[in-house]
Amino acid sequence: MSDTLKKLSWDNLRIVKVIGEVGSLSAAASALGVNNSTMFRKLTQIEESLGVALFDRRRTGYVPTLAGAEVITLAQRLELDIVRVTRRVSGFEQEQAGDLRVTTSDSLALHLAPIIADFNACHPLVRVEMIVCNASLNLARGESDVAVRATDVPPENLFGRKVARIGWAPYGRRCDFTEGWPHPHELYRRIWVSYSGGLSNLKAYKLVEAHVPQQNIACRFDSVVGIAAAISAGIGAGYLPCMLGDLTPDLMRIGPVDPCLADDLWLLTHPDIRRSGRIYAFMTHCAAAISRQRAFIAGQQESPVEPWCSHEGA
Repeated sequence: MSDTLKKLSWDNLRIVKVIGEVGSLSAAASALGVNNSTMFRKLTQIEESLGVALFDRRRTGYVPTLAGAEVITLAQRLELDIVRVTRRVSGFEQEQAGDLRVTTSDSLALHLAPIIADFNACHPLVRVEMIVCNASLNLARGESDVAVRATDVPPENLFGRKVARIGWAPYGRRCDFTEGWPHPHELYRRIWVSYSGGLSNLKAYKLVEAHVPQQNIACRFDSVVGIAAAISAGIGAGYLPCMLGDLTPDLMRIGPVDPCLADDLWLLTHPDIRRSGRIYAFMTHCAAAISRQRAFIAGQQESPVEPWCSHEGA
């Protein structure tokens, strides 16, 4: 039994798991903070101790063998168990104190900042770390504690609540549309900016691709805030969430809110930690602050309710 445990220790499992996930020895070494030769030596030792090759070495990278895929699955399952147990026994589990990691997109981060400031005033012992990215972090692995995301299909393994509906509309520079909205047919003949990369799954991206000739798309961004900046710079028209476009001083709506582009706004966490004192406090505070702005977020009014947040939501 002891020999088996040595062969499949967590340190060894983690090495195999990371190589399998990134598909490259050098990338895995970087992720684990070791050099390439150390990573190569450790993988060789693991394979020799198990008596089986875990990866096929190809030009395109490291591809798991059947045995390797089985070990990777075991490592991923064990990682989730470790995170789950760690959460449950954490000394801060039921306290309104400790670190709190919140992940969201760049455009939503602009609106969360004042909410977090208000939350910090009410809960000074909670240290909030904001992780801004378009990718969905794995809450089950503990990559974040709370996710504030725009989605119509939240992951089934997460716990949360829908707090608003995000409205989208076309925007242009105010100085370019002094005579008001252009005719819908003329609108799509203008120069546009659109989304790319991780944001190519947005409904707005698909609408622009369907209606705007490719030669009229002057620039693409994988950032909603980047699109707002591009419109402000005069590169072209573009679709924005109303909660961002309406607060950008030199922009104006150049068409109606399009209900086909709307997304639900969710507060999400993992079921294992949803009763944690600091997480419950943050989600309750955040939900109260956002709920007061539902009409503004949906694009039904062009300015937010003042103030954006209140200690009453804590």
